Amino acid sequence: MNISRSNAISMAMIATLIGLALLGQQLSPLLLPKADVSGSAEPGCDLQRQACEGAFAKGGRMRLSITPRPIAFLSPLRVEVSVTGVKPRKVEVDFSGETMNMGYNRRELTAARPTRYVGETSLPVCVTGRMAWVATVIIETDQQRISIPFRFDVGH
Repeated sequence: MNISRSNAISMAMIATLIGLALLGQQLSPLLLPKADVSGSAEPGCDLQRQACEGAFAKGGRMRLSITPRPIAFLSPLRVEVSVTGVKPRKVEVDFSGETMNMGYNRRELTAARPTRYVGETSLPVCVTGRMAWVATVIIETDQQRISIPFRFDVGH
């Protein structure tokens, strides 16, 4: 069987296109980034007194608890997030000063159960003795990244 040069080139091009299609399918999560979606925290909830809940824009809920209470600077804190209505691949909590940059304070939580994520962290000390913080829960699924901010005050 004698294959002509043009047939060999055509077959090589087809094999290359099939290979690129398979590679594109494998890399599609990188090529098609997740949509960033914001949720909302329940109004009036105070993390210094209790766990707080938030709702996702497309359905589902989450609950954030930080203990011990009251939340204090430079103390070990246990962070717990419970999630319903979505299947997280990763859950993180980012702590930032509301009016002052306090550096990078993000902690990835560990799955304790399929719907519950836990971790430990601490807040850096503030020179003024009182500070407003925002704990943003970031839930990453296969299709989206959901963030819900919770505001709380620390100090006297």
